[in-house]
Amino acid sequence: MTDERCDLLCLDLPHAEQVRARLAGEHNLTSAAERAKALADPSRLRVALALAAGGEMCVCDLAWVCAFSQNLVSHHLRALRTAGLATSRRDGKLVMYQLTAAAQPLIDLLLEATATLDP
Repeated sequence: MTDERCDLLCLDLPHAEQVRARLAGEHNLTSAAERAKALADPSRLRVALALAAGGEMCVCDLAWVCAFSQNLVSHHLRALRTAGLATSRRDGKLVMYQLTAAAQPLIDLLLEATATLDP
């Protein structure tokens, strides 16, 4: 195993301070990590992809599209909502879900990264 530390302390303080100033704050990092974590589950990503393709959809339709039980889809939708990646609204007896504006760029980024890994 290689040692990941420098053998010489050679801090370029002006450059290091510029980089440090550009880093996101702790709250933003926590929020970004929670969103990424929400899409890290393959089943949840599948639900998010179905919403991306279908726009606003109810749990019944999402369950059929994803070939999951309604309970499982509801569980994943709750996680997406908690992470700020989906919203819901009641339409009579139906609850309709859609992705937030923050979700689509993350999904696109994941799919782009995945496409470069496939042979």
